[in-house]
Amino acid sequence: MSPKRDYYDVLGVARDADAAEIKSRYRKVALKYHPDRNPGDNAAEENFKEAAEAYRVLSDPGKRQIYDQFGHRGLEGMSNGSSAGFDDIFSSFGDVFEEFFGFRSGRRSQSTVQKGADLRYDLTIDFMEAAFGVEMEIDVEKRETCPTCNGSGAAPGTQAETCQQCRGTGQFVRTQGFFSVKSACPACRGEGRIIREPCPECRGRRQVIARRKVALKIPAGVDTGSRLRMAGEGEPGVNGGPSGDLYVFISVRPHEFFERNNTDVICRIELSFVQAALGDDITVPTLTGEERIRVPAGTQYGDTIRLNGHGIPSLRSDRRGDQIIQVILKTPKNMNKRQEGLLKEFVKLESEKLTKRIKRLFKGESAKVVK
Repeated sequence: MSPKRDYYDVLGVARDADAAEIKSRYRKVALKYHPDRNPGDNAAEENFKEAAEAYRVLSDPGKRQIYDQFGHRGLEGMSNGSSAGFDDIFSSFGDVFEEFFGFRSGRRSQSTVQKGADLRYDLTIDFMEAAFGVEMEIDVEKRETCPTCNGSGAAPGTQAETCQQCRGTGQFVRTQGFFSVKSACPACRGEGRIIREPCPECRGRRQVIARRKVALKIPAGVDTGSRLRMAGEGEPGVNGGPSGDLYVFISVRPHEFFERNNTDVICRIELSFVQAALGDDITVPTLTGEERIRVPAGTQYGDTIRLNGHGIPSLRSDRRGDQIIQVILKTPKNMNKRQEGLLKEFVKLESEKLTKRIKRLFKGESAKVVK
């Protein structure tokens, strides 16, 4: 069995080609190898399938990213179209053929089972909710099967009639150049039936817009950019197909005291220079309450104190990050005379200490010169 060709080579496009160029190139390749244009040509049939498989991957941003990173192996186990027959190919790319060729493929049936559309919901939560998780309900607006007509599109007590022009097939046969194709019946628009009395609620569309509450469980440790998938909470499928999915995109409000760095939390604590110099026991806020910690003597501006296991829970393991406390030295204001006097005395002592160190240094240098 020969190895698969590179999808970009199959369509003849560069690796940085945009979506429009990929679609345009696929149209040309598909037209060249279309089975109706090459009857009985097995090689053309394989080339047509190969082009459809390449387009199926490169036209999907998610699959294309995986393919660019890991090649064909990265797509193993995914539905990338490698085993798709003609019915699957025309069902998936009927819109491409209609757009570029001006017709709907005869192999595409209007009764094809299709998955419902996926939905997106943007949700903003608090810092603490993201840190420890939260359960809530969200209101989602989506299409649902019309409850009045149960999805038939016809008014209660009535039913759709079989289209007489296409006899219920939903297709119209015509010849166009090399092609003998089936397009959507103009009378019933490919439905194969005509609704004489539309449902008053959905107006024959078989679906209505409704707001529904969806229970949502947000795990501990999510962050801005996290995405939750709610299977089956999207819009209903077509012709009995499965419902789509709901994707919840998370944004986290900033906290007034804590900042986040992956699973670590960072905070800043102000200390007087006396506390920093002599050391002190202080109380600091944490995600779960207050903690008593020891500030070591001689702490400098910008030094950090780490509280192990006091950070954000990890989404991928049972461990938690750390809390990192950054020290900021606070300069005293509005001192009384006694405080000023003590500071002046401190400065004087520091100055005398510095003078002695300098004298010792010079004495040492002089001794070296004498020797």
